[in-house]
Amino acid sequence: MRHTISILVENKAGVVSRVSGLFSGRGYNIESFTGGVTIDPQVSVLTIVTDGEDSVIEQINKQLNKLIDVIKVIDLTEVDHVEREMILLKVAPRKENKLEVLRTAEIFRGRVVDSSPETYTIEVTGDEKKIEAFIEMMRPMGIKEFVRTGKVAIAREIFKKAK
Repeated sequence: MRHTISILVENKAGVVSRVSGLFSGRGYNIESFTGGVTIDPQVSVLTIVTDGEDSVIEQINKQLNKLIDVIKVIDLTEVDHVEREMILLKVAPRKENKLEVLRTAEIFRGRVVDSSPETYTIEVTGDEKKIEAFIEMMRPMGIKEFVRTGKVAIAREIFKKAK
């Protein structure tokens, strides 16, 4: 099963290397890895997507918690959360398809972030299914290349009613 793991770490040199080394050293695959500074510049958050049996994920979480600069590990798969990816896709449509490319981008709430006489570069954000659907819709239009981020995710707030 796929798991999205959020790791709060001290913002220090070498932390990313130690976290990724833990995975590679034990033969665990990382499907995506993103990271950035939080509201506190001393703290970063790493979001890792990996695949494995529950027992393997439990081992990963325990081993992550043992790393010196790790503050907190949360398996977001087990809690209600929001996740997003971003794609930058460069398409070179034929003249007769240019309007269709723009309409399709609009349907996916994408925006053209660069253009040339031959190409459009379109940015789209959303969940994994939305990104995959956008790629499939653009394939017949002449995709030249694309890059996409890994997943970023955050736990949702749970509001409890006052009694």
